[in-house]
Amino acid sequence: MTMDGPRLKAQSGKAKHLVVFLHGYGADGNDLIDLGQQWQSLLPDAAFISPHAPEPCGMSPMGRQWFPLTMRDPSERWWGVVGARAALDAFLDAELVRLNLGHDRLALVGFSQGTMMALHVGLRRATPPAAILGYSGELVGPEHLTEATGKPPILLVHGDRDEVIPLDAVFSSSNALGQAEIGCQYHLSIGVGHGIDGGGLHHGGLFLAKALTGKTSG
Repeated sequence: MTMDGPRLKAQSGKAKHLVVFLHGYGADGNDLIDLGQQWQSLLPDAAFISPHAPEPCGMSPMGRQWFPLTMRDPSERWWGVVGARAALDAFLDAELVRLNLGHDRLALVGFSQGTMMALHVGLRRATPPAAILGYSGELVGPEHLTEATGKPPILLVHGDRDEVIPLDAVFSSSNALGQAEIGCQYHLSIGVGHGIDGGGLHHGGLFLAKALTGKTSG
């Protein structure tokens, strides 16, 4: 299946960067594309796309999934990200070609299951992305970080009231990345559950602007 999803053209008219949103389990690409509109003032030269994951969601037939989640098999997240990697890699490659951009002009932004995909795929691309931003997710298979092909800047944002992926995930993920000498920042959204608040959105936008353009305020 060929992936596709909603897009936003670069506000400046000429894309110099590509920001790809990877949605969570049971959602689809429409769930995150509006974040691009809120970041356009910081990233006027960025094109945004939010692809629909390739599989219908087992728990929510109207939504999509990157891989199944049954919660019965402790290894399913690892095999899930491994199995979904090739399709996402191919999609990213095709989008960069379409926009005539180098592979280092890519940023990945994930939410929940999409964060798992962003970290897994982003850390294994032949040319590392310019940035990985993950909301409400975690690093899957930290013992496999020897497979990493580079050390892109990473920011993880997590609500301290997250009822789906516990707060501890951000600490264990950042610690594992640090032990692999892959720098990782994190931001805690106080009073926030499994979602993105204004503070997390603001910090994420500034992080992307710095990673992609060197801009440090906005």
